Parts: sequence; structure tokens; C-alpha cells
Amino acid sequence: MKYDGLLFDLDGTMWDATENIRLSWNIAIKKFDELKNREITLKELQDVMGLPMDEIVKKFFPECSKERQLEILEECCQTENEYLEEHGGILYPMLEDTLRQLSENHKLCIVSNGQAGYIQTFLNAHKLSKYFTDYQNWGDNKVSKGENIKIVVERNQIKKAAYVGDTLGDAKAAQEAGIDFIYARYGFGNVEKYDYVIDEFKQLLYEEF
Repeated sequence: MKYDGLLFDLDGTMWDATENIRLSWNIAIKKFDELKNREITLKELQDVMGLPMDEIVKKFFPECSKERQLEILEECCQTENEYLEEHGGILYPMLEDTLRQLSENHKLCIVSNGQAGYIQTFLNAHKLSKYFTDYQNWGDNKVSKGENIKIVVERNQIKKAAYVGDTLGDAKAAQEAGIDFIYARYGFGNVEKYDYVIDEFKQLLYEEF
């Protein structure tokens, strides 16, 4: 066993919730008069996966003032959390069985750039809380993913950790935190530098991480 702790990104690593996020955001933005004719596409969402929420809303609604963007973001996040709590997302194959086996010998944690409550929607919708020791949303403290990785590693007294993610931002966050990066190549991003690579989630068992 190489690590006593594995930290995971969520979107593109453990699930694909983009379609339900798209549906929820399009419900939310209809509450704003200037956005009633706006329709967020799946491609738009896929292109921003992994970014902090405040950066996403800037890209989606550059014509709005900063204050208005924050209002829109608050409405979208609340609607998204409620929608995902009920509908969940698409879990990658063999996810729960892999987590179950990994949790027998590792501390498993989640670090995401999502809003406060986002990771909880994943855990509650799919009843996966029992496999995880800890989690940290960007929306809880508004610090970088790299800093949040460090916080979680220290909080759980993990001696040797790796971060599993699918984007360049995830790779940079792992580097910032000073831990290994395991690239989930099946996800949304394209990463060239990594310590290990997996092409399906269950490969985490084969490699004996």
C-alpha cells in the first residue's frame, strides 16, 4: 500500500452530474428577468468543470455586475443542491465497490471546488457517507483547492496522501499541497504531468494504491 489516505475530486472523477447541474441552473436563472431567454448548454458546463464557483458565474454571465453575479450564483447553488440531493448524478462504474474496498485500508476524503453543501449532495443522494472520513467544499472557506487538500490531510493526520482528479487544476492543486497526483484520464480534463494514471475508477484497486 503506497498511501494511508486518498483524497478525491468529485466531478469527472467519481460522478458526472453535469446534466442535472445544467437542468438545475436553467431552472434557477429563469428567476432573473435579464436571463429568462438564457439557456446554459452541456458543453458550457463541461468546459468550466473544476473551476471555483465564483469563476464559473463570471464566465457564464459577464454582462452582469459583480453584485448581480453573486445573487445569481446564490440562487443557482441553492437550486443545484436541492436538485442533486433528490436526483443525484451518474456514478462511474464500480465506484461504490471500489470505495468500499479502499476504505478498509485508507482514509478516504473528498476535496471539491463546489459550493457549500455540494459534496453532501453526492454523499446523501447515493448513500456513500460511510466510506469517507472527511470532506471539504470550496464554498465552506473560499480558499484554493491546494490549500483545502492540505487542510484535510492535516486534519485527518494522513501521513502519505495522493489526490485523485481529472483536470489540470487538480494536478496543480496536488502539487501545491505537496502530494502525489493520480490522473483520472476518463474524466473531463487533459493532463500531461502526473504520478500515476487510471483509465477506470476500479483501477485504484489493481494498482494497490
